[in-house]
Amino acid sequence: MIFRLHPLALACLAVSSSVLAAPQETAPLELQETVVTAKGYQAATQDIPQAIEVLQARPTETGGPAGSLFRGKPGLAVHSDGAWGQNPVLRGMKKESTVLMVDGVRVNSAQPQGSLASFLDLGLLERAEVVKGPSSVLYGSGAMGGVVNLITPEARFTEQDQTSGRFGLSASSVDEGFNGAALLRDSSSEHALVLGVAGRKLNDYDSPSGTEERTGYSSDSLLLKYKQRLSEDVSVNLNVQRHTDRDVWYPGSARIGTPALLGTVTMHSPEQRRELYQLGLENRLGEGTLNTEIYRQEVYREIRAYSSNLDRNQVRNDVSFITHGLRTSYLVPVGSHLLTVGGEGWKMTGDPERHIHNNPPLFNNDQRNDPFKDGEVSSYGLFLQDEFQLGRTAIVAGARLDRVTGDAKQKGAAQTSGLSSSDNNLSWSLGATHPLTETLNLYANIGQAYRAPDLRERFEDAARGDGYYHVGNPQLDPERSTSFEIGLKGHGSDFDYRLAAFHTRIDDYIAGRVTGMNAPNGLPIKRTENLDEVVIYGLEGGASKAVGAFVVDGSFTWLRGENKQDDEALYQMPAHELTLGIGQPAERGFYWHAQLRAVAEQDRVATRFSNGTEDDTSGFVTADASLGWGFGKVGVLQTANLDAKLTNLFDKAYHEHLADGVSGYELEAPGRGITLALSGSF
Repeated sequence: MIFRLHPLALACLAVSSSVLAAPQETAPLELQETVVTAKGYQAATQDIPQAIEVLQARPTETGGPAGSLFRGKPGLAVHSDGAWGQNPVLRGMKKESTVLMVDGVRVNSAQPQGSLASFLDLGLLERAEVVKGPSSVLYGSGAMGGVVNLITPEARFTEQDQTSGRFGLSASSVDEGFNGAALLRDSSSEHALVLGVAGRKLNDYDSPSGTEERTGYSSDSLLLKYKQRLSEDVSVNLNVQRHTDRDVWYPGSARIGTPALLGTVTMHSPEQRRELYQLGLENRLGEGTLNTEIYRQEVYREIRAYSSNLDRNQVRNDVSFITHGLRTSYLVPVGSHLLTVGGEGWKMTGDPERHIHNNPPLFNNDQRNDPFKDGEVSSYGLFLQDEFQLGRTAIVAGARLDRVTGDAKQKGAAQTSGLSSSDNNLSWSLGATHPLTETLNLYANIGQAYRAPDLRERFEDAARGDGYYHVGNPQLDPERSTSFEIGLKGHGSDFDYRLAAFHTRIDDYIAGRVTGMNAPNGLPIKRTENLDEVVIYGLEGGASKAVGAFVVDGSFTWLRGENKQDDEALYQMPAHELTLGIGQPAERGFYWHAQLRAVAEQDRVATRFSNGTEDDTSGFVTADASLGWGFGKVGVLQTANLDAKLTNLFDKAYHEHLADGVSGYELEAPGRGITLALSGSF
């Protein structure tokens, strides 16, 4: 089925039907939604001059990876390389151009396969805050497309001693999967503790065409948060997290090996994990509040290249990307202004150990072949943000200066000189929000952001799962973006809607270009370069409206990307899409929700840049339905819920445009399935 959407029709639909993403099925519409990511402190989404999404996983969704939470939301898409690897894409910008954080700490890594957003169990997630548009003033390098902050439950003081918790269990038919999570809280006026544990086991999932091999995996997560009051004005907090995945495969990486004696070569990870140790200090100082945190975060990956003909791994690669960081900010009112002054510094290091068997036909010589040695990227910056009123218009203005340095001991097999480079990067933003009525705000923002190249783009010379031999470039310039956005936000007791138009120009866009030459191993070379200019623009919107006992909802995304240097569409742009839904929310008793998602054909592909490897993708329509029952208080449980979700009711055979794989053989999405979940709190 070919499904086409016109941008004007989408915009008219958004305005005329007052549309937005579906609310939680077990709760009514909230009167005021707040986020902490956009301004660095808790603020109402209605008063922020940027498009915001606040996402929460329903009980039937906690069995999937965290990255899957972003599919079908306005302005958002998912780039997938398997069942586990689900990366959020913000307005056409992938993981490199989006800062992904867990509890405000950026997750740094430099592996081509895998999703940073999936290094967290959804069962331990409280919410995901998505800030779309340039955000480098507060978050530095990489925040051109925006920021995704995955937030786990906070340790909070309470006036009285309290012990509480929650749990969730679910089982899914499409992958014969099981998962569970439990969270315990203990708090008083002097201390607060949060303990969490989660785990899942998924088998290969079924699509309409059959079982999709190597899509199963298992994972487990641990969470510890502790907060202690030292005095009336000072408290300290500790945040420890560990997430481990095992037997993760990336089916989209499967390629005929070089030489062909290897058969099909597929990347996989026997084990990978993320560990976070974070220590923070909150201090009321004068009229303001000073927050300081230091952290160490490690993303460890075991990457293997499995040969079907050898029936074993031909390449093994073990690497830890370790980031040490410090961030401090002081929020203080000064007259009629609210100032945020801060500084941030972090350093990421990586030293991959790579072994390869490259003596055909035996492939048994186990040669050391590291893509680079002792690589590091460091960033140090200062920022200032000011908020004030001009009449009824609220203004937010900010600026930041960073110095980013990259270096390595060795690039590829032999290069040891010309590897160091440094750049000074100035970011700024200016936003305004003006109330048109009591329930409708007009907002606009303009800003510049940047992204410094990562370790892989600078220093890696190696074959990857996409069938190319990639050559890094240590002297890359940072990407620099200039963005403008204008939008509307409406919010009332029984409706919520938003509409945004945006335009982003990126200079010195970093990408791998097919050179037309081959490496000594026979693979075609793709060299990392700066393109002259890239432009991304679009419309997005969504809404929710109470109609009697029901709530109708919908959202849309219309997006275009242009590679000006090659005079063609930007590589791997998400297709236009539209969602429509209706449901009946309830805190107790029966509730339900049904939704259609229509995704347009994507026939604007990058033929020159991709050397003909990006193909058109057919449009599709899918339908999902969910229902449940809220039991209210049952015995020792304060709440108890039983939920069911039916996915892909039409058993539609399709794949997303951003699904990795050999052209024409991309991984199909899961077929028809049912998920059952039991959850509760005490």
